[in-house]
Amino acid sequence: MDFDEHTTLEAVMDSFRNTPDPRTKQILTTLARHAHAAVRELRPTHDEWEQAIGFLTAVGHKSDDTRQEFVLLSDVLGISTLVETINGDAHGTEGTVLGPFHMVESPERELGESIDQLGTGTPCVVTGTVTGADGVVLGGATVDIWQCDENGFYDVQRPETQPRGNGRGLFRTDENGRFWFRTVVPSHYPIPTDGPVGELLAASRRHPYRPAHIHVIAETPGYKTLTTHMFVADSPYIDSDAVFAVKESLVVDFPESRDQAEADDYGVEIPFRRAHFDIRLAPEEAPE
Repeated sequence: MDFDEHTTLEAVMDSFRNTPDPRTKQILTTLARHAHAAVRELRPTHDEWEQAIGFLTAVGHKSDDTRQEFVLLSDVLGISTLVETINGDAHGTEGTVLGPFHMVESPERELGESIDQLGTGTPCVVTGTVTGADGVVLGGATVDIWQCDENGFYDVQRPETQPRGNGRGLFRTDENGRFWFRTVVPSHYPIPTDGPVGELLAASRRHPYRPAHIHVIAETPGYKTLTTHMFVADSPYIDSDAVFAVKESLVVDFPESRDQAEADDYGVEIPFRRAHFDIRLAPEEAPE
């Protein structure tokens, strides 16, 4: 068979005709169709195609047990946010991207415990509740927390200065669905730019910064798992997140408190900052 710009795609599509799983077949044929369309539109040279293959190869080589460059690539292209948006549920708290640093299991911690093991930075107390979309309290729900330090680095980025598990904690809500923990106010920070994703940002004259935030995964049986953020309201880059993850409903005030009685209750020094973030989980089968 003689292949041209169109018959090549026809042959590829035909090669998938016996794929037994319908969803797998749909994915393969859709990806092939759009990829061929992009190549026909762009008409890359051989050198450009080799550069494209080299770029993806470099992304793979840069990924390891503590860093996922492919997630970072998905993030800066807005695909991670698009997937979250498609899979969002209007009955619960809005979700957003996982990010590339959920590569280490968070240590289990008691409610009220500090996730900061360095003792530096601005003290902060975070409280919240986990409920169903109908308001029913969800006791025993897990709340997985991870964040950077006050200098913008995660524990896996600076193992020589941060103990493993710093800035991370796995909590369970009490019988009233409440959770609380101590930490430090995270900083805005640049995503890693020492790999191929950084080269992509430089080539497109884009900044690499993310606004300050705390990551959250909340889950309990019978409800959809939620992956989301608490964004610090007064952080730089709140309006230009490099990974397009900010949603208005997830922007949280972190006001300063000088209430000595409250500080004593939470075991922190004044002044400290205070944040409250309520989480609503959508049921596995959302009502019509």
